Amino acid sequence: MISKKGLPFLLVLVFSIVFFAFKYNSSATPADERQQQLLMAIGNILEQKHYDPQIINDDFSKKVFNEYIDNTDPEKIILLKQDIDDLKIYETKIDDEIHGAPLTFYPAVGELYFKRVDEIISIYRDILSRPFDFSVNEKVQMNPDKMDYPANNEERITRWNNKLKYATLTRFVDLQEQRNKANSKDTMATKTDAQLEKMARERVLSSLDRFYSRIKTKLTPEEQFNSFVNTITMIMDPHTEYFPPVEKRAFDEELTGRFYGIGAQLKQQDGQTMVVSLVTGSPAWKSKEVDVNDIITKVGQGDKEPVDVTGYELEDVVKLIRGNKGAVVKITFKKADGTTKVVSLIRDEIVQDEIFARSTVINEGNKKIGYIFLPEFYADYQRPDGNKCSEDVAAEVVKLKAEHVDGIIIDLRNNGGGSLYEVVRMVGLFIPSGPVVQVRDRDGQAQSLNDDDHSVLYDGPLAVMVNELSASASEIFAAAIQDYKRGIIIGSTSTFGKGTVQKTLPLGRPTDFKTDATEYGALKLTFEKFYRVNGGSTQIKGVSSDVVIPDTYEYLKLREKDNPDALKWDNVPPAQYGIVMNPDAFSKIVRDANDLVEKDSAFNVIKKNTLLLSKLSDAETNLGLKAYKETQSTIKELVKADDSMGRLKAPMDMQFMQVDNNKYYNNPDSSKALRYQEWLKFMRSDRYINTAVKVLELAAMNKNNRVDVLQF
Repeated sequence: MISKKGLPFLLVLVFSIVFFAFKYNSSATPADERQQQLLMAIGNILEQKHYDPQIINDDFSKKVFNEYIDNTDPEKIILLKQDIDDLKIYETKIDDEIHGAPLTFYPAVGELYFKRVDEIISIYRDILSRPFDFSVNEKVQMNPDKMDYPANNEERITRWNNKLKYATLTRFVDLQEQRNKANSKDTMATKTDAQLEKMARERVLSSLDRFYSRIKTKLTPEEQFNSFVNTITMIMDPHTEYFPPVEKRAFDEELTGRFYGIGAQLKQQDGQTMVVSLVTGSPAWKSKEVDVNDIITKVGQGDKEPVDVTGYELEDVVKLIRGNKGAVVKITFKKADGTTKVVSLIRDEIVQDEIFARSTVINEGNKKIGYIFLPEFYADYQRPDGNKCSEDVAAEVVKLKAEHVDGIIIDLRNNGGGSLYEVVRMVGLFIPSGPVVQVRDRDGQAQSLNDDDHSVLYDGPLAVMVNELSASASEIFAAAIQDYKRGIIIGSTSTFGKGTVQKTLPLGRPTDFKTDATEYGALKLTFEKFYRVNGGSTQIKGVSSDVVIPDTYEYLKLREKDNPDALKWDNVPPAQYGIVMNPDAFSKIVRDANDLVEKDSAFNVIKKNTLLLSKLSDAETNLGLKAYKETQSTIKELVKADDSMGRLKAPMDMQFMQVDNNKYYNNPDSSKALRYQEWLKFMRSDRYINTAVKVLELAAMNKNNRVDVLQF
């Protein structure tokens, strides 16, 4: 997400009118009327203020219809083709509902869906009551994109039979492998294939029962409505999104790195939520009533009726546990001895400092390279002492300079973005004053966001690591560094390709002035696009790496260009900016670095294997034991080879700095300290980081390679 502090006064005023109008019109209405008014308010904002709004008419209605049906039954194994035909009476009415007509489409889909779910439960239970025959080598098409909805119940049963046979087959083969590894005293060693096949079916049945039990509990009319609204917003563009109150809170927590909770790390195991560790000094730790391996069965808000969370996804349980500071959450734990215990805990602030910037020093021959890991462009403006990534990265740079490093790597792989303001400030750490990014609104008005600080915190060799999941703010940073020829971009052929700017708009009455929470959540709206200083948008195209390193994501359809609802690429006139490095010298370094990668046998193996894996994923599915094992053996060998090639046999000499010793080795939260140490151990063997180190050595940027940067 890209956020921006402040909007022009007129824009703020317009949204305030929408906000208060909605507030007073919905103060005492039934649920369905409240939903209708909320949808009208959101529809009005989309039409009036979205950067590139589609006309909400019958054609738009058809898009929503198809997308919502696809989201409801993505595998095309629940609804029948006749159901879709019957629902088509709503196909051109959704635009009317957005404009104020009674909501009839999503309730009709929900009613039909739950009717079919009851049928599906009977179908899969019947199929799983009998053994499967894996002796026949057969191939079936299970890719829903290549199929229509089942024409009748018989075809639906066939699809379920294929799905269940494949699910059982995967577990059956896993159980066979466990049997082969079991010692003679283990009962698994004596299991027959028939017994293992039955165990596999039972596990599939248990998993499906948990899944559909959760669906029936969690997919309330409110959840269905939220999904319906988000189908509408995301057809405008993939990053315009409606956040109900709980989701808005989770969004803010992710951006700030802070939340109010109980201080317990959780994991999911066999459909249950288990306590893994406790944060020292947290409410759970202080209570002395919560233990590692406790299982959470219910979560209650104060005196309200608790929610049974059996079968819930981990993230859904976490959202229920977190809330407002000082509020009471009552959690029912199943203890190791089988007893249950209800524990009342008062939520307190928990800092997620593991998402904050951290750094290490890599010793490579007679060189010392600084490495900065930044998983998000976070910013907490609600607190005077809130963490901001630009300040944290600056602090890490200062520490690395004190170590006299010969170059710095900034790792933005898998960094999905964050604060626009912070990325502008962060680019300013490495360049003299000048434009960092251009933004344009829906009226075509463009402006540059500049770094106005003439000082440069670090002017030495710089490399930026990216991949296909580096998005938004990560792309702004990489693009600015690339356009200024300030450093070398290393990674996948291109980054994600998100070049749009969002703003969150509150909906309904404020419920917590400290956190800006409101009764109906918020709308995250695309209202601007951003452009590089060279004029090109990062939308769709992303940022192309100077030094391309093959990776396992290349052929997966993960990027913005793979979403049909994404906004298009365009450009604006370039801003006036200079370059830091001599173009000829820069080009030579890039050529030499790419030669280095092309000659790396490990990366050549990854490139070849990833292409083969992509082709295998598009192939038909094998339901016979022999063919399945052959395919899985090939896949496992390719994946294992990729994993192996991506890791160094001899780990790098990568160490935390002495100044950080207490944080990483003497942390009061011992489980957190252990996670930091495990992270360091893992990163030491990262071949991609090692390659970035070699590229920086090649760069050896000195005065002969530099030119004067234009000042602004």
